[in-house]
Amino acid sequence: MPAYRAIAGGETFRFDSLAALMAAATPRRSGDELAGLAAETEAHRVAARYALADLPLSEFLSEVVVPYETDEVTRLILDGHDATAHAPVAAMTVGGLRDWLLSDAADARTLARIARGLTPEMVAAVSKLMRNQDLIGVARKAEVVSRFRTTLGLKGHLSTRLQPNHPADDLRGIAVAVLDGLLQGTGDAVIGINPASDNIGNCTEILKALDGLRQEFDMPMQSCVLTHVTNTLRIIEAGGPVDLPFQSIAGTEAANRGFGVDLAVLGEANEAARALNRGTVGRNVMYFETGQGAPLSADAHHGVDQQTLECRAYGVARAFDPFLVNTVVGFIGPEYLYDGKQVIRAGLEDHFCGKLLGLPMGVDVCYTNHVEADQDDMDTLMTLLAAAGVNFVICVPGADDVMLSYQSLAFEDAAWLRRTFGLRPAPEFEAWLQKMQLGGGAGGPRALPDLGGLARRMGLSA
Repeated sequence: MPAYRAIAGGETFRFDSLAALMAAATPRRSGDELAGLAAETEAHRVAARYALADLPLSEFLSEVVVPYETDEVTRLILDGHDATAHAPVAAMTVGGLRDWLLSDAADARTLARIARGLTPEMVAAVSKLMRNQDLIGVARKAEVVSRFRTTLGLKGHLSTRLQPNHPADDLRGIAVAVLDGLLQGTGDAVIGINPASDNIGNCTEILKALDGLRQEFDMPMQSCVLTHVTNTLRIIEAGGPVDLPFQSIAGTEAANRGFGVDLAVLGEANEAARALNRGTVGRNVMYFETGQGAPLSADAHHGVDQQTLECRAYGVARAFDPFLVNTVVGFIGPEYLYDGKQVIRAGLEDHFCGKLLGLPMGVDVCYTNHVEADQDDMDTLMTLLAAAGVNFVICVPGADDVMLSYQSLAFEDAAWLRRTFGLRPAPEFEAWLQKMQLGGGAGGPRALPDLGGLARRMGLSA
């Protein structure tokens, strides 16, 4: 195992492994400090960045941060590496890759061509050398498009997940939130519900209600009940109306085992959902959520910093050509991202890294109430992400998820982002909004029609 050295502040620092070098180069965050992996001083951090900048990208193909023999995620990353796509950057160092990414030579088409030639560790490394401005600028250039019943990720568009969670899974309560969101143009990425109960019958009833709404109003949208992927497979087997199988994933085999999944079961769900042929404009079907700190919380981090492991989760997602991927950036808690500054930085990192790896990347701009953050921090992050070209964000009624007890974005926030940046919903959904005389385009809300039929279908009126 090679050692790496660099000088900063007149002191020579040694890093005994690639994982140690990556961890020390990472911007400060509470999770790495909790794990005992963080740089001890700012000089230590700067020295690590000097060493990392000079590291050839080829090093990441010969030196691993999690052992190949014992980790199927490492095997997936290395065995699936596309040498042809990697060729244009093969001779670069990490610092050279940063300079190239910031240059005019790295346009959307070129970034798409090299995506499969970049490993998650390469992308994590280059992000550690970047300012927030750099993360925004490069991510804005990247364009990753996914399709099911709507087309997400097109330039000039911002999509939304409408999240109508209810603490008792009451269909009328869910319907109120769905109606509120539709009135403000949200839901073109997915209407996605975190069920309070993972009971398969309960999840199936919610799916049937959402699918009935879609069919009644000829709505180009996809629905998802965010139950465990094995439950979704059972619902598919029973003939339930599944659009998008969902699963939380992480960057190590052991952490995924903690979620009750492996690559084989994810592949099974992907194949089962595609076989249903429920999409109309495309066949991307999987929905993955990630978050910095998940492997550490499962004691499955192998001494690797949380942001590098987050990128490895994107390597897992990429193998299944998903429709949606989002980081729940501030959800896991202050043990991993302590305050608004760390949450903002992590959100920009996650979006940048996901897009560079070729993922249709969204962000749940969120925090729990025991994090040192507030809604002003979320306003800052959502605005920066819109500038960075994020594919979608998550919205809940009043920015307050009453089932999961955390703070996210409101439907009004997405409408503000679209107005401010001149962004539009997915084209298919925007056409439906116009047909229904609803709001949601870059021009803001329009006059509303008689919504009696919509309300009656959702059980809100006689």
